[in-house]
Amino acid sequence: MTTPDPTTRDRLITTAALLFRQKGYHATGLSEILAAAQVPKGSLYHHFPDGKSDLARAAADWTADQIGRIIEDSFRDAPDFAQGATTLCHKLAKLFDLQATATTCPISALLFDGPESEAFRAHAEQTFVRLSVHLSTHAERLGLTVHEAEAQAETLLIAIEGGWTLARARRSSDVLRRLPSRLFA
Repeated sequence: MTTPDPTTRDRLITTAALLFRQKGYHATGLSEILAAAQVPKGSLYHHFPDGKSDLARAAADWTADQIGRIIEDSFRDAPDFAQGATTLCHKLAKLFDLQATATTCPISALLFDGPESEAFRAHAEQTFVRLSVHLSTHAERLGLTVHEAEAQAETLLIAIEGGWTLARARRSSDVLRRLPSRLFA
């Protein structure tokens, strides 16, 4: 079975996500995205009427979906929340290693480095809530109360965000791999 070629919209989103992570929102030009995605300018505005800001929000959603899949995969067979979190941190460390040229967390690069607007801040909050719900759902499934699950999910997200930043500063994904031992000691 062959995988179909990505649509023009998909190419724009994945290309933008990569370039925004590598260079930041403001340092990435539309012409650069169009050239890398190999699409004409009219395609951008056809799929994203508000241009770069629409594309950045779509790229953030795509990135959150990818991270959501990593969360699901990490917790699927986990016997408890700590083991699922450990697997997640190890998978994120591998992702960090694959994206050595990325400037920041995949989602933060798109939403916090973008234009200063309430729409971007609200989208960032919604995106992190989605990830937190993924985590807290698994925490509840693994025996934590609703309150404990929400607290553990938020703590893990905070640790991952800070861990990603420190890993970037140290240029070492080991920071992410060590997170679980610090959180669940």
